[in-house]
Amino acid sequence: FKEQLENEKIITIINILFIMSLKYTNLYNNLIKLTTNKKLYEGLTKQDTFEDRLVLFLIHFAFFLKIFKQTNNKNILQEIYDFNFKQVEISIREIGYGDVSINKKMKDYLNFFHDVVGKVNNWENMNNNEKSQFFQNFINDNTDTKFFIGYFEKYVELLKKSTLNSFSKDILEVKI
Repeated sequence: FKEQLENEKIITIINILFIMSLKYTNLYNNLIKLTTNKKLYEGLTKQDTFEDRLVLFLIHFAFFLKIFKQTNNKNILQEIYDFNFKQVEISIREIGYGDVSINKKMKDYLNFFHDVVGKVNNWENMNNNEKSQFFQNFINDNTDTKFFIGYFEKYVELLKKSTLNSFSKDILEVKI
C-alpha cells in the first residue's frame, strides 16, 4: 500500500510538471520569437551569438515580469520564472557545456538577469540618456540605442495591453 501511495505521488508530480510545461511553453516561445526578431540584430556591430540572443531574451523577460507582476499572482510568475530558466539551462546543455560549466553559466546569467530587473523596474523614471546607458551596459555593442529604446517602449505598451493568458495560449503574431 505504501509503495502504491508513493507511485501515485510520483505520477501526480509528473502530471503537474507536464501541465506546467505545456502551460508555459507558448509563453516561453513568444519571448523567444520576440528575441529572434531580425530587426533587433541589424544595428549590432558584432556577430549574432547565443549570448546576444540570451541577453535580449533576458531583457524581454525582465520587462515581461515587471508589467505582469502588477496584475498577476506572484506564485504563477515564480513558476514562469522557474520554467524559463529551466529552458535556458536546457539550451546551454544542448550547446554542449558540461555540468560544472553549466552551473557557472547559470549563476552568471541569473546575476545578469537580476541586474537587468533592477534597472527595468525603474524604466519609467529613467530619461533617454539613462535608457541609452542601460542598453550600452547590457548589450555591450556599439549599437543605435535609440532603436532599442523605441523598440522596448513599444514592447512595454504591448505588454500593458495584453494579458498573461494571451501570452500563454498561443504563439503571438506581433510586430514591434
